[in-house]
Amino acid sequence: MIDTPPRGRFGRAMTALALAGLGIAIYLLAARLLGEPPACGPVKGCETVAASEYATLFGVPVALFGVGFSVVLAFACVAWWRRADRRALYTAYGLGLAGVIAVAYLTYLEIFVIGAICVWCAGYALAIVVGWALTAVAAWRTSA
Repeated sequence: MIDTPPRGRFGRAMTALALAGLGIAIYLLAARLLGEPPACGPVKGCETVAASEYATLFGVPVALFGVGFSVVLAFACVAWWRRADRRALYTAYGLGLAGVIAVAYLTYLEIFVIGAICVWCAGYALAIVVGWALTAVAAWRTSA
């Protein structure tokens, strides 16, 4: 019996997290384009974050960057999951690392500069960080 490594280790979970992030980013972009604050329910803060000067970068909604990032990340995760293509895994790893840095900065802005937390943004950040951690474990385990 030949011991073959599992195809795309953690690929399904990585893809699910990338798609969850994509869904959140699409929602935030739609709310921005409609000119409405994101619905936060009993938790307040989304309105403040969405109305801040940091909600756009060079006149482009930050959520649009999140949508683009999440689409590319999701494709890389699917390629890793379905084909076990190491290039896709390393692409997802590199993108995820850049995403972790970006959401860390944006979370810093929320807490220390804006003074409000958006639960949607926090959910997006969590999806990126956990997805990158799974990618790192998959890369470490497949390199051995």
